[in-house]
Amino acid sequence: MQNSTKNSGGRIANAIIVPMVAVVLTSVLGIFGLMHWSARLSDRTAEQSQERLINGALELTRNYLVKQQTGVVIWDDAYHEVNQDDPDESWIFNNVMHWLFQNHRFTKGVLINRDFEVQQIYAQNYTSKWMTPEVLHSLKPSIAKVRARYITSFRKTPSGLFSFVPKSSDARRSIAETGIVSLQGEPHLFSAAAVMQQIQSISPMRRPPSVLVSLVPLRGEKLKGIAEMSRLDGFVLANIQAPRPGVGQYLLRSPRGDDVGVLAWQSAQPGTQMMRRINPFLALAAFMIAAVVIAVTMFTRQMTKRLARSEANAVHTSRHDALSGLPNRARFHALLSDILEESILNGSNTAVVYIDLDHFKDINDTLGHSAGDKVIMAVAKRLRHVIPESGIVARISGDEFAMVLKDCESEEWLEYILDQVHDEIGRPIMIGRREIFASMSMGAAIAPRDGNDPDELLRKADIALYDAKENGRSRRSFFEPSMEQQVQSKDEMSRELRLALKNDKLDLAYQPQSDTTAKRIVSVEALARWTREDGTVVSPAQFIPVAEETGLINDLGIWVLNKACAKAHDWPGIVVSVNVSPNQFKHPRFVEKVMAILAANNLPPQRLEIEVTETVFAGRNDSVLKALRRLKNLGVKVALDDFGSGYSSLSYLRRFPFDTLKIDRDFVSDMNGNAEAEAILVSIIQLGKALGMTIVAEGIETAQQIRFLQDHDCHRMQGYFISRPLSGAALSKFLEDFQGTDSNDYETDLNYQPRALGS
Repeated sequence: MQNSTKNSGGRIANAIIVPMVAVVLTSVLGIFGLMHWSARLSDRTAEQSQERLINGALELTRNYLVKQQTGVVIWDDAYHEVNQDDPDESWIFNNVMHWLFQNHRFTKGVLINRDFEVQQIYAQNYTSKWMTPEVLHSLKPSIAKVRARYITSFRKTPSGLFSFVPKSSDARRSIAETGIVSLQGEPHLFSAAAVMQQIQSISPMRRPPSVLVSLVPLRGEKLKGIAEMSRLDGFVLANIQAPRPGVGQYLLRSPRGDDVGVLAWQSAQPGTQMMRRINPFLALAAFMIAAVVIAVTMFTRQMTKRLARSEANAVHTSRHDALSGLPNRARFHALLSDILEESILNGSNTAVVYIDLDHFKDINDTLGHSAGDKVIMAVAKRLRHVIPESGIVARISGDEFAMVLKDCESEEWLEYILDQVHDEIGRPIMIGRREIFASMSMGAAIAPRDGNDPDELLRKADIALYDAKENGRSRRSFFEPSMEQQVQSKDEMSRELRLALKNDKLDLAYQPQSDTTAKRIVSVEALARWTREDGTVVSPAQFIPVAEETGLINDLGIWVLNKACAKAHDWPGIVVSVNVSPNQFKHPRFVEKVMAILAANNLPPQRLEIEVTETVFAGRNDSVLKALRRLKNLGVKVALDDFGSGYSSLSYLRRFPFDTLKIDRDFVSDMNGNAEAEAILVSIIQLGKALGMTIVAEGIETAQQIRFLQDHDCHRMQGYFISRPLSGAALSKFLEDFQGTDSNDYETDLNYQPRALGS
């Protein structure tokens, strides 16, 4: 027996030693290779950093060329001289070309007229031979960009004339492009700028500009200045050549992508230098690793005994949760199956209880995961302590536990046990010097009343748990068939809603919003309506939450948006408001879909208003803010709906500039004769105005409310006093009648109201 154990130990030792040696050797070689790769990567990173320095220095130099040109390209005299039919070439030569050489050392220049033709060529040595077709070909892309930017800076005015609003290259609004070209094999920096008037005026047509291109060779002071800004050693201008170790190269390209030259410098190689210093230590480390491997091999047979002992621990670990020590999900399912078989034979009842810690995520978020782990361990310990000895408790997932209680005498007995569990978990948990109070929701199913299949019982206990959480948390629920019916009802409603969307069986109602005078309708809010085929009207309060839970809200929201935008053509000049769910903003192409709908319906973005509630800002909302900003930049109005009903935080009002602030109807309904409510309402109106928003008050039901809001200059009003939600056809008729009402007496509106309600 001992020989068998020894042979077995030897086989195990060999099975461990050979792979271990291979792994160690592979790891050592891999580490050495990784270090050399890291050194090369460090060298490349340093070189890229140096290239960025050169790029920045070149950019600053080119921008300075633009500023040097500004004195002549933004000059009324130069503008009129170069653009007249018979320009004075001598004046241009002396006051533009030669002036730039004398004052800013531009050695060459060329003036391109409005017809894209060469008007005048300048050189320091008074020769035009440098201007070859190849040079002009290299300059043309930059000249074309300047002309295009100049042309697109014109904006047509209502009078039919064109106003010049330049897209500036610098603070003095010059329009210029810079770059590098090769002249006779030598790189030259250039700046191509449009010749413009000092004070732009209205013009009857858009005409391209004359473009002045000024060039200076990349040598001498220019090259020295770039070297000083980039702070690199051995900085020179060289011909294009193959890369060499220790020499950094920055390739200069023309606007057409042609290679012009190379800026070379002595490149720092921190990775290579580091490897030269640590190679002796690496050799020593390799020797030490080899010694360790030999030592480990000698003790491997002893380790096999420890491995045998740890096998039992591994089996236990595979069946239990590492943190709490409780059985895990798989082990719990196996134990539950055995207990149910036993209870069937004994004719006894067995209770399955699902437990969920309420708001456990808040503990992790506020105190950290370490505190959360301690809470889990404390809860596990208390559950083991409080349940009967014959019971089983397991950890199913992060903050979910499950219990099996054998010989469940009655519901009253089970309620007593669960009350004890609730009280025990409710006691404060000490984390360091801090008291934490945990609560839990529990759902229970009882076998054989609710079934004998483990999966079925767990499903029903989960349904009961969902009911407990839906009804306020920190409570218990026993499974009842009606709960399953509710789940099935929601599932059925989800399927019917999906089919109704597919077959276009939903409707839209529109509730008008008036302006401050209450005499003119300026906006309507689109509201989804659903009537089943049997004539049953389904409230939005019923089907909207179902759509949110099942993911149908995206399809429903797009349907509402499309229908509302299509119908908006019947009411020219009126803004259409559409409510958008927070879940819709999670769709990666939501903004694109909105713009596609606007384009398909030929509706200007300014006539669409997206309404969001304060809940859209809960949690991480960077993607929401980004989508809202994109919509706003495209012209779509963004309204904050039901302000004051949720978080009421001013931070998101500051972070996102809403166009419209809709005051929650509760503030309006509470204000009748209530000084505090009226003061709050006035404060909200003043807050919105201070932030430059349009203020909308919802829930208007009396003339007194309208008068109060008018006295405080509320911009828009919405409510049953104006009109109930109407069908599209009824709204069209309502608008005709309402706009025709010409009275300054509120009582006239009240007399009119019954007709609106009956529409």
